[in-house]
Amino acid sequence: MMLTCPLCASAETTHFHRDTRRDYYRCTDCRLVFVPSAQRLAPEAEKAVYDQHRNSPDDIGYRQFLSRLYTPLRERLVPGACGLDFGAGPGPTLSVMFEEAGHPMAIYDPFYAPDPAALERHYDFVTATEVAEHLFEPGPELERLASLLRPAGWLGLMTKRVTTQQAFTRWHYILDPSHVCFFSEASFAWLADHLGMRVEFPAADVALLQKR
Repeated sequence: MMLTCPLCASAETTHFHRDTRRDYYRCTDCRLVFVPSAQRLAPEAEKAVYDQHRNSPDDIGYRQFLSRLYTPLRERLVPGACGLDFGAGPGPTLSVMFEEAGHPMAIYDPFYAPDPAALERHYDFVTATEVAEHLFEPGPELERLASLLRPAGWLGLMTKRVTTQQAFTRWHYILDPSHVCFFSEASFAWLADHLGMRVEFPAADVALLQKR
C-alpha cells in the first residue's frame, strides 16, 4: 500500500515497521517515518494522553530537559526578541524560561491555549518542543510556523530523531500512541531546503532552522 507522506506530500513511501498496534511507513524523499492516518488517535484519546503530563516551571528537571533547546536558541537571539511557544501543553514552561531572560512570549496549544490571534502575529523565533512527533500534517503545520517568522527568525524544534531501522524497532519513542511522525536529520534537511531556511543541530534532539 502506497501512502502520501504528510511532510513532503510524496507518494514514494514504503512500509518500514509493524508492531502489535501500528504500522510505520517511511518516505523515500524526505525520510520521514509516519503512522497511517487510520491508526492515529481520535482527538479525545489524544488529549487524554496529554492530560497525564505533569510538567511545570517549578520542575527543575523539566527545565533542564528544555534547556537543550533553550540554551542554544537563546545564544542566537538579540536582546528583547519576541517568540511564540507552539504546543505549549498543559504546563507552559519554555515560554516562562524565555520571559525570565527578557524575551516576550506568546503561547499556542490546540487543546490548552487555542488562541488563533497568536497565529496571526509575527515573531523573531518560534519554538515547538516535543511537538513535531504529534503533528498529523507536519508539512502544512511547519510551513505555517515558518511563515510567522520575521527575516532571520528562528524555528526551534525538539524531537527525538530516527537513526536506523534496527534501532527503530526497539525505540521507546514509538510506544507513545500520540507519536505519529518521526524525523531524521535528513527530514530536517529537506524541510530547511523546502522552507528556504538553513538548519543546525546544536544539541541532542534539537534542530534550529533560520529564515534566510
